[in-house]
Amino acid sequence: MENITDKITDTLNNSFLKSSGTPNVDTTERVISIAAGAFIFYKGLKNIWHHPIIALQEAAVGGVLLYRGATGVCPVYTRLGKDTSDPEAINITERFIVNAPRETLYRFWSDVSNLPKFMKHLKSVEQTGDNVSHWVANTPGNIVSLSWNAEVTRQEENAYIGWRSIEGSMIDNAGKVEFSDALNGLGTELLVEISYFPPAGSVGRGITSLFNGVFEDMIKEDINNFKRYVEAEEFKTFAGLQK
Repeated sequence: MENITDKITDTLNNSFLKSSGTPNVDTTERVISIAAGAFIFYKGLKNIWHHPIIALQEAAVGGVLLYRGATGVCPVYTRLGKDTSDPEAINITERFIVNAPRETLYRFWSDVSNLPKFMKHLKSVEQTGDNVSHWVANTPGNIVSLSWNAEVTRQEENAYIGWRSIEGSMIDNAGKVEFSDALNGLGTELLVEISYFPPAGSVGRGITSLFNGVFEDMIKEDINNFKRYVEAEEFKTFAGLQK
């Protein structure tokens, strides 16, 4: 998609379309604008002799869309102060109580290969070295394949685990889990924070905008799934709670 957009953009920019502002439209919108603009512009020119007024209006609309797609600048977005070329990071924070010992929960989270068992947005997590692991994500509709390497940044036994993606990864992210005894003395309170940051460059921004909202919902659901997972048979087997 990015290569096609760049070729069309270069052709149009080198001919008659010049940018007059800072790009504020992401790659996906630009592709749609170029396709729709070309169709409407052609349709207008084709009907210029039969319906000149309507044809001129269509040609004008098509021209605006071509400009929007080729330059990445949307005058309407500029007036509204909107910018879709730089999606915001996904930041999720959840706090909940789980009916399981703190030591057991810490041990489970310490083995990163356990995470895909309840986090459906993760296809796999594999330990590749001391404090280093390889992560592969399930994206909505499997539109793109996302993977990265991560490292543990801080670890306190039975209390805290923090991690982040290694510099140069396909997608930047970071997370932490804090473990503490629940105030009522029953179970463990978990504070989970996970952040995904838009990849650098126009390709990354286009990828992020494709799944940003849905992907965020997936992660929220995954975190909340952990409480249900702890009550399932698989976790009881891991914790040695089976009779």
